[in-house]
Amino acid sequence: MSLRRRLLFWLLTSVLAGGLLAAGVVYVQALGEANEIFDYQLRQLALSLRDRSFSSAALARALQGEEALEFAIQVWGPDGALLYDSHPLAGLPAVVRLGLDTARAADGAWRTYAVQQRGLTIQVAQPLAVRDRLAAGAAARTLLPFVVALPLMGLLIWRLVGRALAPLERTAVAVSRRSPGSLEPIATDDAPEELRPLVDALNDLLARLGGALESQRRFVADAAHELRSPLTALSLQLQLATRARSDATRAAAHESLRNGVERATRLVEQLLALARQSPDAPPPEARPVDLAAIAREAAARHAAAAAARATQLAIEAGPAMVAGDAAGLATLADNLVGNAVCYTPRGGSVRVRAGADAAGPFFEVADDGPGIPPHERQRVFDRFYRGEAAEGPGSGLGLAIVKEVAERHGARVLLAPGPGGRGLRARVEFASAGARPALSSA
Repeated sequence: MSLRRRLLFWLLTSVLAGGLLAAGVVYVQALGEANEIFDYQLRQLALSLRDRSFSSAALARALQGEEALEFAIQVWGPDGALLYDSHPLAGLPAVVRLGLDTARAADGAWRTYAVQQRGLTIQVAQPLAVRDRLAAGAAARTLLPFVVALPLMGLLIWRLVGRALAPLERTAVAVSRRSPGSLEPIATDDAPEELRPLVDALNDLLARLGGALESQRRFVADAAHELRSPLTALSLQLQLATRARSDATRAAAHESLRNGVERATRLVEQLLALARQSPDAPPPEARPVDLAAIAREAAARHAAAAAARATQLAIEAGPAMVAGDAAGLATLADNLVGNAVCYTPRGGSVRVRAGADAAGPFFEVADDGPGIPPHERQRVFDRFYRGEAAEGPGSGLGLAIVKEVAERHGARVLLAPGPGGRGLRARVEFASAGARPALSSA
């Protein structure tokens, strides 16, 4: 059911219910007032008859005129004999109690008033249906304007609701006409106050979608640019291997080709990891993760590379539990440890730490390599950015992946000089267990 029909239904139902309630109140009030008035008339009529002293026949003739009124009159003599009964077929009982009373007869309830005077007992009765009929008529007259006005009110409400919902319809049309590339904000100039939160939410969504699409376009363009160089190099190396005239030249070309394939594979893996950690990717289910185990596994995976470079790889891991994505945190650790091993000069040292302190759980990698100048410590988190003094292979995606994983876990990444002011210390600080937010997708 449309919103307009719902409003029409509930408003008209409310009006009709209000009319019925008003009619019920009027009925009760009218019935109470009718009872007071007719009880007074009963008393006055009975008291007006008590001063008459007629014979039975004369009394009957005197009371004939009262039959036009909706009253029944009964008169008994001193000996209890019924002298007069204006409605003998009504089946009214004899006097039960003097004064006002309610009696049951064959055709319904009657209101009675009885008085004694000069040996005569006079009882005047009136059917309660008369009073109910008068009260019901008053209630019907109250309800009738509501019933008559319902169609007119329905038409008026239909028009007014239509005018009130026009901004919503215009907003819906404006949204339906948008193309995937048209993400400009929706105008809120003529939007009513109640609609503005919805329009603001839509504009916020459009802005975030625009940012996500722009980030995706930039990512695709950068990825294509970064992949073009290794693929071109692979093509050239393949040509060199094909044209090689000696086994030594061919072996060298094959070695270069293998290294190029490994670099391209590493780049593709990092691109996939970055895509999985992007803000618009669905968040995985958070589970308890031991940072100490993550640190030991990352150190073990890079132990061979460190040994090949004569780099001392030390690990210090204490109990540190966080709730998050184990695969994502392993990727974060791999990139930090891998960068440290890669950029630390031969014979240097890399220290991997995990644990918890007063600030909460943390993961830290420190080295004595060239480090990162202070003015570049924010830019190195950008995708495909490599520092001015960066040497050796690399795609500039490692720290970008680290930042994405950390943000999805409500953590922050801090870069500072390493031990003794040399090298780099990369520290990921997680919120304490009681305050840590759930995995975020935005």
